[in-house]
Amino acid sequence: MPAVISIAEALPPYKVEQERAVEFARELFSESFKDIERLLTIFQNGQIKSRRFVKDIEWFKEERSFKERNDAFIEAAVELGTEAIAKCLANSGYLKREVGPEEIDAIFFISTTGLATPSIEARIMNKLSFSPHTKRIPIWGLGCAGGAAGLSRAYEYCLAFPDSLVLVLSVELCSLTFQKNDRSKSNLVGTSLFADGASCALISGDKKEKLQKGRVPSILSTQSTLMPDSMDVMGWDIKNEGLYVIFSRDIPSIIEEWLQPNVMEFLEKQGLAMEDLRYFIAHPGGKKVLDAYANSLGINHSLMNISSEVLQEFGNMSSSTILYVLNRHMELNPEEGAYGLAAALGPGFSSELLLMRWEE
Repeated sequence: MPAVISIAEALPPYKVEQERAVEFARELFSESFKDIERLLTIFQNGQIKSRRFVKDIEWFKEERSFKERNDAFIEAAVELGTEAIAKCLANSGYLKREVGPEEIDAIFFISTTGLATPSIEARIMNKLSFSPHTKRIPIWGLGCAGGAAGLSRAYEYCLAFPDSLVLVLSVELCSLTFQKNDRSKSNLVGTSLFADGASCALISGDKKEKLQKGRVPSILSTQSTLMPDSMDVMGWDIKNEGLYVIFSRDIPSIIEEWLQPNVMEFLEKQGLAMEDLRYFIAHPGGKKVLDAYANSLGINHSLMNISSEVLQEFGNMSSSTILYVLNRHMELNPEEGAYGLAAALGPGFSSELLLMRWEE
């Protein structure tokens, strides 16, 4: 079966401690909310300690046009994406040898936080030695579910072309979508939660030369699910000034009611149950989202320790985050035959599930 054989991350330059983010939000929102001090507790209650941004926090205090922010997205996405790919292909912790960009058959580029045509992966191909025949599959608009969806689509590509090597590159620069004049509670929540990050995974078809060291997660099956009539749960409201966040307060309760039958149906098709899973590779959308996972699926929070740690250190980097979580699971070198379930939720409202098994 196709397998994830390498992962790498690229970190934006500016690390912002959550205390400094609180000061920024207090300065920005104090005139909009009379109960600002009560609302600011979401910064502490979210258990995020630090985040990474592509611009210093002072940059966000000035008015920025949509063009200015999108130009910053393109510049930083190319830089961070190039770094993530180079690190992924040269990761000696996972790979027996360095993989050349010219060996890659297809690139899935995932993002929801900026616009570019030509797309970002095309611009990166001009910086690295990719074959001009490399297939490009940019995917936009899946939000936090995008990283898991990218892995799923790469898995399907490698089923069709089992001698392939495929990259899944995610770059999300959530900070650049921040709207200084949006006084909504959704924007306040987003300010407390979202961050910038880039990550890249290398997926190999099962007929390709075995490049990996030791055990890696083979992808056994995937499931994409869309909840009908739920477009107002999360996403963007696109206005003249740019992207305005939509973030329903009902997301945790929606997860608790909807996720469990979705996951059970998926596992039953594979002849498995939650008790058979050794690892739960959850996209940490936020503390309340992780709590909702636990309540819905009846699992112990300890199964999501890695997801919690990634959230604390990096915040919610939208689609990139689940690759950070998977990377740390792979570093544990799980035992042969161990099952893992990767799960991420995004706009639509939708979910992406992947069943994995660690194998030599």
